[in-house]
Amino acid sequence: VYPNLMPERKNLAAFFLHRGTFGWHAQRQVGKGREFEKLRDYIPGDGYDEIHWKATAKRGRPVTKVFQIERTQEVYVVIDASRLSARKAAGRCPPWSGSGGNSAAGAVTGQGRRTAELTSPSTVIERFITSALVLGQAAEHQGDLFGLITFADRVQAFLRAKNGKSHYGACRDVLYTLEPQNMPPDFDEISAFIRTRLRRRALLIFLTSLDDPVLAESFVRNMSLLAGQHLVLVNMIKPPDADPLFTRPEVETVDDLYQHLGGHLQWQSLREMEKVLQR
Repeated sequence: VYPNLMPERKNLAAFFLHRGTFGWHAQRQVGKGREFEKLRDYIPGDGYDEIHWKATAKRGRPVTKVFQIERTQEVYVVIDASRLSARKAAGRCPPWSGSGGNSAAGAVTGQGRRTAELTSPSTVIERFITSALVLGQAAEHQGDLFGLITFADRVQAFLRAKNGKSHYGACRDVLYTLEPQNMPPDFDEISAFIRTRLRRRALLIFLTSLDDPVLAESFVRNMSLLAGQHLVLVNMIKPPDADPLFTRPEVETVDDLYQHLGGHLQWQSLREMEKVLQR
């Protein structure tokens, strides 16, 4: 069944994709962007890095490249469907429903339409699926192009960023059949795939788990390669025991103390990695 997105799309979508304007009014944004607009004659003050040397040689006079702020961006949700995503997810979850209504959650159909029993997403992969569906709706609402990549030890599915109901339906079908693989994630593979296939600057939203130090090191190394061309955003579900020391009062035994100490060390490691990713 598909998740009921109504409770989540009001909050999550705005957090990721709201860019400070409402409505569909076209407007020219001031600033230096990365999207090529046109060529014009050189004027004093233009930087040497803005000169189009081939056009300059062809025309016999200096020619400058003019760029504009990207008004329609490509947004890709990159889902880690490795063995890490099969784990239980802690915390409150939105209900999963088979009823359609105005949400993207369609009813399960067999001989006829039926409503599925309500359950709560209990695994990490189910949370990722819900988030991807919400972000897809948000990107379409903002006029952006939405794409989807799923991977484990290799790329499993790749839907190039587009818009429209049929494209969103194709993304939803891929997510509906997505299952965690009993393999570790290969961040070298997904990084090489993105660098090869995505030439245009895009917003990459990674949904993954980084509590394994070895895998986290590989992830950070590969994200530094992607960040030169793309805007990278990383989201993971906090491990249930990863909390600062003394924030949980229920310490009754020595075993509880050691468990909380381990959670504190894990929390500290994740905070340090967060600082590295923000550089």
